[in-house]
Amino acid sequence: MEHSSGTSPSPPVFRNRYWILRHGRSVPNERGLIISSLENGTNPEFGLAPMGVEQARTAGELLRKELEEMGVPVDSVKIHYSPFSRTTETARVVAGVLGIPFEAPSCKVVMGLRERYFGPSYELLSHEKYAEIWAVDEAHPYMAPEGGESVADVASRLSQVLSFTDTEFHSSPILFVSHGDPLQIFQAVLSGAKENSSFLEDVTNMKTEDTTVPSVLSQHRKFALHTGELRRVV
Repeated sequence: MEHSSGTSPSPPVFRNRYWILRHGRSVPNERGLIISSLENGTNPEFGLAPMGVEQARTAGELLRKELEEMGVPVDSVKIHYSPFSRTTETARVVAGVLGIPFEAPSCKVVMGLRERYFGPSYELLSHEKYAEIWAVDEAHPYMAPEGGESVADVASRLSQVLSFTDTEFHSSPILFVSHGDPLQIFQAVLSGAKENSSFLEDVTNMKTEDTTVPSVLSQHRKFALHTGELRRVV
């Protein structure tokens, strides 16, 4: 990534265009379960619900329309997705809509886009428990659930994904297919970067014991996405 010169802070200049997509409605959504571990998340039984397949198809059509309106070749899209079943299936449906072979290099699983791990004390429990986690996030975004990831942890790995991707490609349309919390946090990171050009680097290099996390990360809930929602972010 390049940074604009000047005496006052300026937002980073990215080499690519970026869209984010939250996976379609999933079996865990319908069952009201927290499925955040890699082991459970990659289990085929926790993939998309029928409604989620339709949402993914609709998102793919919307992305196709946006690309065509921008004059960007649809088959030039790079689709990077979380390894979880619900995100993999979403990405596969979108690739099909765009006519991109899912086994081609342009479709790639990226571990850094995985779901936020909420720890063993929350795994397989009710979605109602999210309220407890988000309350802690707002007060202490550097505090992780026991055995899980904090907002700062997720912000750091997503910043690394963005930095690596922006170095790897040039003038490409890129779609990140991920989950609710990671994509909220990712947008909070981008919001912070718009205010301060060094924000991305600061977050990427953040240590888990750091407590001086910018307040924008504590407000990640305001960037919430519905299941199957597509959003251009850069």
